[in-house]
Amino acid sequence: MDPEFLANWTTQMRKGLLELSVLAALRGQRLYGYDIVRRLAAAGGLVMSEGTVYPILSRFKKDGLVETTLVESAEGPARKYYQLTPKGRQLLAAMLAAWGEVRDGIDRVSTERLP
Repeated sequence: MDPEFLANWTTQMRKGLLELSVLAALRGQRLYGYDIVRRLAAAGGLVMSEGTVYPILSRFKKDGLVETTLVESAEGPARKYYQLTPKGRQLLAAMLAAWGEVRDGIDRVSTERLP
């Protein structure tokens, strides 16, 4: 097996799932950007930098998928918290359904004998 091929494939797969991962991290809670990065890193396999997450959050805000709130912090400057809007929750549900179909299809192909 070519390790370079696998590394590239893994990177491309993660890129394709970045938006879903960020929306899922915000499901049912309000988080600031660095919290999102930490949650994704703690989940394993979803490692991404702040430089990747913040542009996604900015685009989501522009598209009406998240709303922001500035909250004063005792630890430094005010933090910008993100939470899903109704539109963002709807998109997340649709993306999770689509991901479930893909995941289930891969599971079937890899474990079942298909015609």
